[in-house]
Amino acid sequence: MPDEVTVVRIYISEADHGRRHNRMHEILALLRDQHGIHGVTVFRGIAGFGSSGEVHAADLLRLTADLPIVIEFFDAPDLAEAALTALRGLVPDGHVISWSARRR
Repeated sequence: MPDEVTVVRIYISEADHGRRHNRMHEILALLRDQHGIHGVTVFRGIAGFGSSGEVHAADLLRLTADLPIVIEFFDAPDLAEAALTALRGLVPDGHVISWSARRR
């Protein structure tokens, strides 16, 4: 029988800074070291925009692109919920989505 999991997707920008370091690295360290999440994938977008409407895109004319990043993981619901609680304050409100799924 398949196991129930919670899938979590976090939306940030590669230029975002956390409490001490790059936000992406802080999130990865938190998920791995403090919560033992079994696997995390980071996707780097080639273009995107946020609430300001300013488009950030990878092109040869820009030296720094500040591209969108999506961090995704899944784990047992209790582990994912504990990780989500720990992410409060590190990830801006409204930048995290989650849903239930089944591992097959």
